[in-house]
Amino acid sequence: MDHLQTRQRWMSVLAHSRPDELLAHWQPLNLSPQFERIRAAETGLTQLQGRMGGTGKRFVMGDMTVTRAVIQLEGGIYGYSYVSGRNKAHAELCAVIDGLLQMQGMDELLHKRVIAPLAALQQERRQQRAREVAASRVDFFTLVRGE
Repeated sequence: MDHLQTRQRWMSVLAHSRPDELLAHWQPLNLSPQFERIRAAETGLTQLQGRMGGTGKRFVMGDMTVTRAVIQLEGGIYGYSYVSGRNKAHAELCAVIDGLLQMQGMDELLHKRVIAPLAALQQERRQQRAREVAASRVDFFTLVRGE
């Protein structure tokens, strides 16, 4: 996996993290990096688009609230984040962690103690949801017509 794919993966994990779970993995590290707010966390809307059948014509499904933040660490590295919802502290922390993950020496610790555990929690939630959906699935081909 190249650097771009690796960064996309950790940014996805951070963006999909729950604020309480992220803090539970971040706080025990006792890190307090110095950074400058380049773009203070701000909340706005983004349009969600869909396609009928995944390949049809685009249509607007609705709007979603997102919060974004941009920071710069002391070493000149920028961290970015976009998270769903209005939690500005969560967006800023995600941006700080994105910046730290780009630093040599910090990346291994953060992958091991923050990203990997959060990814495992998210994967478990996806699997649980898939099991719930599968349990309620109705197979219409097994129904017998009453003729």
